Amino acid sequence: MTWLATARYDLQPAPATLGLVHDLLNTRSAGRPRQPDLLADVTSAQRWAGEALAAWTEETGQGVPLVRLGEEDLDPLRDLRVDLHQHLAGTAEHVPEHQAGVVLRLDPDGRVRPEPRGSGRRALASLTLIAIADAQAAGTWRRLKVCRNSRCAAAFFDRSRNNSGTWHDVRTCGNPANLRAYRARQRAENS
Repeated sequence: MTWLATARYDLQPAPATLGLVHDLLNTRSAGRPRQPDLLADVTSAQRWAGEALAAWTEETGQGVPLVRLGEEDLDPLRDLRVDLHQHLAGTAEHVPEHQAGVVLRLDPDGRVRPEPRGSGRRALASLTLIAIADAQAAGTWRRLKVCRNSRCAAAFFDRSRNNSGTWHDVRTCGNPANLRAYRARQRAENS
């Protein structure tokens, strides 16, 4: 299973359906070196959605209807991505409300399962919000983070023991930032 957007940053995807949210966040132009925005046009957005839904289906074993994106879907989908990114980065002053259609279905085994509703971006938003609700219930939502390096800002799943990760990759983002901070402290002490 490959989450196309997350794989660009050589990151291990978030577990379960949270991988979809993780991948949506990583569709933006981010990282070092900068990667293109996968939601920049309908062609690249459709390719990403197809790959993401295939990965989601493989992860869950559930079938998902084919999602066709149009030009009118791109801005709302990018808005959802921006709002989620700001929330995770702690920079959101006010995150607008996002709604999506969901139906709860009772399976033959007695489990209640949410099913997405809508088409295009609405179906993707529905799956995204279901994944966030599942991750919040599982306690994994708090581990989805944004790299603290402002030049990067790639989303990553913090697998550290105490959930203290701040860089998507310590070598490319953490070490240079820590070195800059160390040098600044040295200059301040020598002044």
